[in-house]
Amino acid sequence: MRPRHIALAVLVAALWGVNFVVIELGLDHFPPLLFSALRFLAAAVPAIFLLGRPSVAWRWVVGVGLVLGVGKFGLLFIGMDQGMPAGLSSLVLQIQAVFTALFAALALSERPGRIRVAGMTVALAGIVVAAVDEGAGGPVLAFVLVVGAAACWGVSNVFTRRAAPQDALTFMVWVSAVPVLPLLGLSLLFEGPDQDAEALAALDWSGVGIILFVAWVSTVFGFGAWGFLLRQYPASSVAPFTLLVPVFGMSSAAFVLGEDVSPLRWCAAALLVGGVALTSGVGLRTATTLRSGRTAAPLPEPDAGAVVTAAAGAVVTAAGPATASGPRVAAGARVRRPADPAAPPPPGASASRTPSTPRCPDPSRPGTPPAAAPRSPAAAG
Repeated sequence: MRPRHIALAVLVAALWGVNFVVIELGLDHFPPLLFSALRFLAAAVPAIFLLGRPSVAWRWVVGVGLVLGVGKFGLLFIGMDQGMPAGLSSLVLQIQAVFTALFAALALSERPGRIRVAGMTVALAGIVVAAVDEGAGGPVLAFVLVVGAAACWGVSNVFTRRAAPQDALTFMVWVSAVPVLPLLGLSLLFEGPDQDAEALAALDWSGVGIILFVAWVSTVFGFGAWGFLLRQYPASSVAPFTLLVPVFGMSSAAFVLGEDVSPLRWCAAALLVGGVALTSGVGLRTATTLRSGRTAAPLPEPDAGAVVTAAAGAVVTAAGPATASGPRVAAGARVRRPADPAAPPPPGASASRTPSTPRCPDPSRPGTPPAAAPRSPAAAG
């Protein structure tokens, strides 16, 4: 990857990590379900009027919008409102890669290999360690809600993989429009119209700034930049940057909110990030390339969670959806495109010729053998 694109990937991961701190601050202004509804409303409007329709079936837009917007973000915001720390939330959500692999195996018949199974085991061990650490001094229900949010993220990743949108930004904007009304309805039902009206009446510039950050910076810009990187490079080169999300999330939460990061939590972070890396197949293609000394053959796509990430939860994120854009090559490798047969050769260039290549017939020289019929590209060795 080019240095400026590496910087862009790190920036997106940093924004998605800091986003958890901004969510924590936003929950001081809004009830969780209303906050989530306002976030998606700002992400969809006015962008939905500036972009075209998504190039996927509407059932996928509605499905991802409900599972991701209502399920994942609804549970995440409620869990954080119930006491789940922002830094720990950014870490626990990474278990979505394990849920994605499991759901993909059930729905898409994508059987994980031994390395990915080992990665899922290590990541689950990290979740257990984090649960022990949180259970010692925090609400267990809030922890369970965030794990449920990660499971919903895994389902939405599988839906996104089936949808295979051509434009991740347009798809995300239209997806953001789906959960607005359901979240508003749930907010009126469970949080009450009085609490919603009070929060909206007390809306100030800090509340507006928080909504704009989680909607435009984290969602619209984050997903747009992530989709751009996925169009430029193989998913295996871009996806590992989502592993930086909990690093930025935990460090920013400690710096801004004063959250204490215990040694047990750092141990959980190491297990979870390492397990997610194995589950996502991070490094497998690079190792193959280095051993062979040439461009590696494409490996099976590990799972959609490695790409969407963050994406939408941003990640979206961690993760964006994997796109089938043809053969993949190692990061930084130069792709040679087939020459246009109709294009003239560059000045001074001469056609290469092997001993077996016949000469073209020369009318001025009798007895010159005729040229052989050109071989098709498929027959070329």
